Amino acid sequence: MRRRTSRTGWKGCTPNDSHRVRHMTATRLPILDAVGDGEGSVQVHLDDNQKIDGALVIAVYGKGGIGKSTTSSNLSAAFSKLGKRVLQIGCDPKHDSTFTLTKKMVPTVIDVLEGVDFHAEELRPEDFMFEGYNGVQCIEAGGPPAGTGCGGYVTGQTVKLLKEHHLLEDTDVVIFDVLGDVVCGGFAAPLQHAHYCLIVTANDFDSIFAMNRIIAAIQAKSKNYKVRLGGVVANRSRETDEIDRFNAAVGLRTMAHFKDVDAIRKSRLKKCTIFEMEPTDEVVAVQHEYLALAKRMLDDVQPLPATPLKDREIFDLLGFD
Repeated sequence: MRRRTSRTGWKGCTPNDSHRVRHMTATRLPILDAVGDGEGSVQVHLDDNQKIDGALVIAVYGKGGIGKSTTSSNLSAAFSKLGKRVLQIGCDPKHDSTFTLTKKMVPTVIDVLEGVDFHAEELRPEDFMFEGYNGVQCIEAGGPPAGTGCGGYVTGQTVKLLKEHHLLEDTDVVIFDVLGDVVCGGFAAPLQHAHYCLIVTANDFDSIFAMNRIIAAIQAKSKNYKVRLGGVVANRSRETDEIDRFNAAVGLRTMAHFKDVDAIRKSRLKKCTIFEMEPTDEVVAVQHEYLALAKRMLDDVQPLPATPLKDREIFDLLGFD
């Protein structure tokens, strides 16, 4: 942490930057005392007043580019088709998680906070929350400037805004769509809010390697939070033999399987969910699979006590020399 050198400035900051650093430091959540989320970790503990109560909270993780945003948006649409009130929160500086739901790139929470000099009390819900397909409410948290901040802070500020405006009280399902691989506590921050994590993966080594790290992150977070593994979504994969082999080794199960279907790719190009595509046999089959996944998460999800493998064990398991 930077050392404060005066009432108006911070070491290493220009005067124009000092208000942002003071704000970020003042709102930083308390550090866990003796027991962190993992060996050697320095983690930020979730403030009790930021807990999300009353809604099913799902965090969607997976290797970068694996289709998490498409999966999250179609799953949100499926929940809405089942009559649920849904909120999707994109947690990526790219801020395109809700693109197919809203048909546009919406402003991020960090953008709108910066626009009012981080005076959150000046914001209205319509400044940062937008209605998408079939009533799904959409928020893009955004991210800190590259290489200078923590995604955990951004997630915390987003949930804080939602709580202050009472926007979670009428919500049945909250979906966090989280960027890429888990490499630090900031990436894993949405797990502090979630009941279950869904891991999106393809039937290849790199995707499964990333999945293994996500399992380790959930195992660490589950020591202090309610989050548990919900299962695997096999995506862009005609076969699932590698996924099945890994699942059997660590204690996971596949909750849904989406093959390499061109209609899913086209739906994103058309700025829409799969539920808005022309109902060909292929499209209808995908719609049914998303609806089945949503129903399983509501009625048949079971916490999975999976155990991650060592790196060498993954290479051995999947046939690498």
